[in-house]
Amino acid sequence: MVSYRDRLSQLPDDFLLQILSWLPTKDVMVTSLLSKRWRFLWTLVPRLNYDLRLHDNTYPRFSQFVDRSLLLHKAPTLESLNISIGSVCYTAEKDVGVWVRIGVDRFIRELNISYCSGEEPIRLPKCLFTCTTLAVLKLENISLVDASCYVCFQSVKTLHLLDVKYLDDQSLPRIISSCSSLEDLVVQRCPGDNVKVVSITAPCLKTLSLHKSSQAFEGDDDGFLIDAPRLKRVDIEDYWGGFCYIENMPEVVEANVDVIYKNTEKLLGSLTSVKRLALCLITSDAAYPAGTVFSQLVHLELCTCAPRWWDLLTRLFEDSPKLRVLKLRQKHIRRAPSPRACWKQPVSLPKCLLFHLETFKWELYEGSQKQKEVATFILKHAIRLKTAIISPKPTSTLLEKHEMLKELSSSPRGSSTCELLFD
Repeated sequence: MVSYRDRLSQLPDDFLLQILSWLPTKDVMVTSLLSKRWRFLWTLVPRLNYDLRLHDNTYPRFSQFVDRSLLLHKAPTLESLNISIGSVCYTAEKDVGVWVRIGVDRFIRELNISYCSGEEPIRLPKCLFTCTTLAVLKLENISLVDASCYVCFQSVKTLHLLDVKYLDDQSLPRIISSCSSLEDLVVQRCPGDNVKVVSITAPCLKTLSLHKSSQAFEGDDDGFLIDAPRLKRVDIEDYWGGFCYIENMPEVVEANVDVIYKNTEKLLGSLTSVKRLALCLITSDAAYPAGTVFSQLVHLELCTCAPRWWDLLTRLFEDSPKLRVLKLRQKHIRRAPSPRACWKQPVSLPKCLLFHLETFKWELYEGSQKQKEVATFILKHAIRLKTAIISPKPTSTLLEKHEMLKELSSSPRGSSTCELLFD
């Protein structure tokens, strides 16, 4: 009987190298003990993955291992180099600099460095900033203050910058503009990154994620300026205020907007082409300009944590004539509405309820008076509704759940084929 190891050894080298590429390099090197054929096979693996945690967070042992494996590695092209360091290492900057230089010399295509030590970010060698073979660059807690002069990332299509430190306001726009082929961009701001306004001009960009969640950003002068005419997907999370202005974004089909901006008119007013939209706003006032129509919107997720969120839902009902899927969910701690706040139903029945809405889901449903009003209105007037799923909060008692079920099950339904489910 042929053993599993023998059957694995019968596979062609190229196939084995692809399998080994996705394993930690520490585990890959162990395969050299299997047989003579495996002895040097690992040295041709195109992807190298190093993680300090796999070395008991002992940095001297980790750095020696990385040095040795890179020295023995023989692949002419290094497809990917991934380095993850999660504790304080005083020689990390010097060591990582050496490893990056080796990658550049090996025509590296993908570089992923994460230095989550809680200490000052480390700098990278300047040779990286003119690497013409690099297609994917992902950095976390890294200093790019040395990238302020000449940068040329002509082949970079994916750029992720998490908690990165820059020289000044102009550094990040300069880096982005040097990526003439950029399609995927992620920027996560951090305190002390030396940036006030993130300005993004990227003619080829297709996906964009912007995050700013630290309390250190309180104020209205921190924000984002976006000019990306080919953008398809955008994700913006900003829990500490500021602004986001979009100049040119006519092709977006999917958007997640989770912000506490006082005014989102310019932001949401630029998203009229979306088909899928997830929204969490601090207020429904001035959410988007009057007369705006989301003519392509078919899937809407709305957070119910803000005061008078139901007013925003009413507007979206009226301005989204093709809406087919509606999901309501409280993502954050609710800001208590005014005791006098009441929900005003639409003056006339929205087209989406009469002709298109098929799926309605409400997660963390509490059964409050306002919630019952909204839920029963949708059940009564959504003529094409096929499925309604109500998921009570986990903290609800059995008696409370029973009452919710009883109230909604007995409410009038506009669709005779609608299936009401309690999850």
